[in-house]
Amino acid sequence: MTDLNRTPLHDLHVELGGKMVEFAGYHMPVQYPMGVKKEHEHTRTACGLFDVSHMGQVVLRGPEPARALESLVCADIVGLAEGAQRYALFTGTEGGILDDLMVVNAGDHLYLVVNAACKAQDIAHLRTGLGGEYSVEELDRGLLALQGPKAAEVMERLCPAACRLVFMQHGRFEIAGMEVWVSRSGYTGEDGFEISVAAEEAERLARCLLAESEVEAIGLGARDSLRLEAGLCLYGHDIDQSTTPIEASLIWAIGKPRRVGGEREAGFPGADVILHQLQARDHRRKRVGLLGEGRAPVREGAELFNADDRSIGSVTSGSFGPSVGQPVAMGYVAIDEAEIGNVVYAEVRGKRLPMTVSKLPFVAPGYHRG
Repeated sequence: MTDLNRTPLHDLHVELGGKMVEFAGYHMPVQYPMGVKKEHEHTRTACGLFDVSHMGQVVLRGPEPARALESLVCADIVGLAEGAQRYALFTGTEGGILDDLMVVNAGDHLYLVVNAACKAQDIAHLRTGLGGEYSVEELDRGLLALQGPKAAEVMERLCPAACRLVFMQHGRFEIAGMEVWVSRSGYTGEDGFEISVAAEEAERLARCLLAESEVEAIGLGARDSLRLEAGLCLYGHDIDQSTTPIEASLIWAIGKPRRVGGEREAGFPGADVILHQLQARDHRRKRVGLLGEGRAPVREGAELFNADDRSIGSVTSGSFGPSVGQPVAMGYVAIDEAEIGNVVYAEVRGKRLPMTVSKLPFVAPGYHRG
């Protein structure tokens, strides 16, 4: 793995006993000596620190950057207040999802956070799609996520001003003399903060946070089980170029001004397909939550069947949910099998395991909405 990229926290992960694996072209910790289950539980009850520096951080500048970005995403960016953050989707001409991202209105520019595995193509897509009058700059910064019900207590001691943010707000602050960009958001379903810092100061910030008694370092394994319990999509698994926002149950990510009859209707790639599906509801499959029985997890790729032995879809993410106490999964099923409470059957090693179509998320979110 010597040719893999490393985040600014690589040496700290090794020092802390992180089990390092390849992920999205980076050398990343999948777990620490505490183990995935305990890391998951610690984040749900106290506070976990995640290294997400592999994500792409991008600054977009140019004339009316919000209006320009709307030519590539289906979200309402023009209506995004300064200091606010919004989830968005890059869509393709056939209506599929090219990537999901976060967009911050930072005043005279937009600050974007894109997925690690997609960042090179996303940056190329922005440059090609927006043209030469727009500057698309990839930043060399660390990104840390402080997540859990005690995250605010920790932040109150280190940066009390950031605690005045509510869910999906963003601001610039200082922690121990370091300039930080903070959003009140995350990927676990818990309250928390994502903190961007200069790459050369990332390790000092991480040590500062880990010095707090509530905080433990958490790896990719628990990050995955936490986001799955929270019903959050992982790009390349639960959403990709073959899934539309409607099929993916991400209708809420299509800004109301961008819908039929809205003040800025359409204008994004694949709008004809996506808005037709939104109006007609004639799509044939839907992303749903699935709850299993017993303790055997149902993994990605498991084929799903109905009671009549008809193949109706497949699992896209699956694990045992430590907080739920039973197997949890997400997947796509035929529309006529997508009703909450419907029982479907996942094929695992030649056996058909019953799973119940369930409301997402599997755990109540702890977001701080004020």
